[in-house]
Amino acid sequence: MRSEFVLVGLFLLLTAGHSRVSAAPCPRTEATQNTWVGRSVDDLVRTAQLAYHSEYAREKHDKVVKGIAFTIGRCQLSKDREFARRYPEFQEYVRVLLLSTQPDRELGFEVPDQTYFAETGKYTGIPDFLLTNTFLRSVSRSETLPKAKALLRELNAGRTATEKLLFFSYESRHLGAPDNPDSFLRLLIVVPGNGARQVPEKWVQFAIPDPRKPKSVRNISVVAVVPRSDQTTNVYFKDYYRTYGRNGAIKVKGRWELGEGDDPCVQCHKSGVLPIFPEAGSVTPDEQPLVESVNERFLSYGPARFDKFLVAERFGPGLGSRRPGKSVNDKFDTTSCAACHNAIGLGPINWPMDSKLISSFVTSGRMPRDRHLAAAQRAPFYRQLIQDYFAIDEERPGVLKAWLLGKLR
Repeated sequence: MRSEFVLVGLFLLLTAGHSRVSAAPCPRTEATQNTWVGRSVDDLVRTAQLAYHSEYAREKHDKVVKGIAFTIGRCQLSKDREFARRYPEFQEYVRVLLLSTQPDRELGFEVPDQTYFAETGKYTGIPDFLLTNTFLRSVSRSETLPKAKALLRELNAGRTATEKLLFFSYESRHLGAPDNPDSFLRLLIVVPGNGARQVPEKWVQFAIPDPRKPKSVRNISVVAVVPRSDQTTNVYFKDYYRTYGRNGAIKVKGRWELGEGDDPCVQCHKSGVLPIFPEAGSVTPDEQPLVESVNERFLSYGPARFDKFLVAERFGPGLGSRRPGKSVNDKFDTTSCAACHNAIGLGPINWPMDSKLISSFVTSGRMPRDRHLAAAQRAPFYRQLIQDYFAIDEERPGVLKAWLLGKLR
C-alpha cells in the first residue's frame, strides 16, 4: 500500500507536465508489460551508469525514474497482481529511487528530512565538550590543530580506559568536505558509546582548513552507531556547519537547519561507518596505531542497518555480485568484492553510489582486500567491475539489470 500511495501521489503531482506521456497506451497484456519493463530497465540502468560517472547526468537519470513511476501510477500497475508477481524488484526499486528526487527528501530516506533529523537527534548530537569556543577555535585553523589535540588529551586524562577518546588527524584520499570539495584535511574523534545502555558510539569528524585558509571549511560530520539485539547496528548521520561571528564566537548548527540542504548519506556509507585509509604520509607515526584501532572498531560493529528509515536491501545486490553467464572477454573474477560487501556483511555497494570513493579504493589497491593486483591491473579490474554491474546486454545482462528483471532469484 505504501508504494501505491507514493506512486499515485507522484502521478497527481506530475500530471500537468506529462500530457504526451499520458496519451500513450498503458501496457495491459503480459507481452506489452514485458516489453515496457525491458525498455524501462535499460533506460534506468543506462542513465544510472552515466550518473555514476558524472553528477551532471543525474538530472537525466532522475527524469527516467520519475517517468517510470508516473507510468506505474497512471496505469495502476501496482494493483496488477501478475505484474507485481513478475517484477517486485523493479517496482520497489523505482519507489526507493524516487524518494531522493523529492525536494523534502534529499537524504533519500523513507521519511522527509525534517522527520529524520527530529527523530534521530538524540543519537547524532555533538558532545558538549567538543562545542566549547576554546575547542572550536582550535579546530578552525590547521595551524592550531596541535592545541586541539592537547585539549583532547586533557579530557582523556580524566576518563577510564573504555571511555577514552580515539583521535587523529589525516588527509582524506577520497572525498573533499561537503562544503568545500577541494579540502581534504580532517580531525577524527571517536567517542566511545555504551551498548548495554544504548548510548551511541560517535564518529565526529571536523573538516580542517588548509594552512593559511581559515574558515574555508565549516563542516562537522557525525556518524552514530547503536548496537541492535540481532548483532547488527543502526547507523545515523548528520552534518553540521560552523558559523563565525564578528565577536569571535563560533556557533554550530545543523546543515539542514541552516537551509543549506544535505546529501544522501547512504550513497557513500553503504557500510555505515567508513574505514579510514589516509593519504600516504598524512598521519604522524605516533598516531598511526590509532588509525588501525578505529578500523578494527569499525569491523566490530557488524552489518549496518538504517533503522526504519531505509532498508538497504531494496537497492539490490552490489558490485562484485555474480553476473549471469560467463564471457571469454572477462579478464578478472570480480566476485570477491561481494564476499564482504553483502547484506549480512559490510553492505552491498549498489546504485546510488559514489564513483570517487569506489574508484579510489580499487585503483589505490585498498580493495578488494583478498586480491593483490599489480598496479597495471587495477584500472582494468575497476572497469570490468563497473561494467559487470551496469551492463545492459540482452544475452548477458549486468548485475543490476538481471536483478531488476528477476533473473537473480
